[in-house]
Amino acid sequence: MRKLILLPILILVFGCNLNRSDALPEGVWRAELQLTDTEVLPFNFEVTSRDALKISNADEVILVTDITYSHDTIVIKTPVFEGYIKAVLKDGHLKGSFVKESLDRVVSFSAELSNKDRFSIKNETPSQNVTGNWETVFSPNSEEDKYIAKGVFEQNGTEVTGTFRTTTGDYRYLEGVMDGDIMKLSTFDGAHAFLFTATVKDSTMNGKFYSGNHWEEPFIAKRNETYELPSANDLTFLKKGYDALEFTFPDTDSTQVSLSDKRFRDKVVIVQIMGSWCPNCLDESKYYSEYYSNNAKKDIEFVALAFEYAKSKDKAFKSIKRLKDDVGIQYPILLAQYGSSDKAQAQEKLPMLNHVLSYPTSIYIDKKGKVRKIHTGFNGPATGEKYIEFKAEFESFVDELLAE
Repeated sequence: MRKLILLPILILVFGCNLNRSDALPEGVWRAELQLTDTEVLPFNFEVTSRDALKISNADEVILVTDITYSHDTIVIKTPVFEGYIKAVLKDGHLKGSFVKESLDRVVSFSAELSNKDRFSIKNETPSQNVTGNWETVFSPNSEEDKYIAKGVFEQNGTEVTGTFRTTTGDYRYLEGVMDGDIMKLSTFDGAHAFLFTATVKDSTMNGKFYSGNHWEEPFIAKRNETYELPSANDLTFLKKGYDALEFTFPDTDSTQVSLSDKRFRDKVVIVQIMGSWCPNCLDESKYYSEYYSNNAKKDIEFVALAFEYAKSKDKAFKSIKRLKDDVGIQYPILLAQYGSSDKAQAQEKLPMLNHVLSYPTSIYIDKKGKVRKIHTGFNGPATGEKYIEFKAEFESFVDELLAE
């Protein structure tokens, strides 16, 4: 009888051990993504327990609690976004890949337990200081790919933080160094892996921007403290002959939702064009979700239209639900498109717009159903004062619409 009882217990114990990997050692790790034969994107994370770690980018701290172990393999999945790190832990080193399945993208990944800085430097005394504003052009020699931006940086000794603002959003929290006259900045958030390198000479920059291992482009910049980007309220607009927005898309319960539905009647409505894969959209969704919760008794509604690159409808809805659950979003997110986040295809779903230029884009609709303003892009927390300005402008304009 004892043997019959003990045998299942022994099987259970040894079976669990077969599937159990060594836990990630606690402490600060330095990671690298291999973007090209010569360029790596470094970032740091701190393991605080077997099931939790924190990824740091300047002032941003991303708490990761979705860590799974199987045999010698560890899978690290950041909140909201689809991308994940799959690696083998051996002799205190992690080696594997950063994967985004829907886009068929794989980047080599490695990490070691180390208190080393994000970037190593050769020159303890920088020869340049980039603090201030920089008028920037990406892909300056390509009419098809060229776009403008504003670099905003703060330098303290060799340490540099800041971001690039574009007409469609910002490049998140960038952190790096000034090594002599070479600026190096990076960020990793589980969705995007960005690396910027540039040679700085007095009031000019000449550099390269890498997005993962699938995209790189040159950029040039010149110091210009008075430079401003075009107004985000003038870039997207209704075509001639339209004054309203119309759509019908399914929500996460497969219910078809339209602006003519009762919940939107006689209310101010904010329509958010976005994607669950988009970091700027995440920043905007967090702000909108907080505002919506704090103003639940007012005559205002939000509705998001998600343009997902997930390859199937089920995967797209799964990503949307994960976003809603992780952020705590109470307003509906509708699936407008899956299989591609192509902006030209997105515009076909909303033919009254001149174009869909950016994820995110917000459309402000008054109580009579008329479109009153369209705001392209989003200046997130990484932009500092611009983020504060956006919130003040948003709340002021919404108050005007609510008072009508």
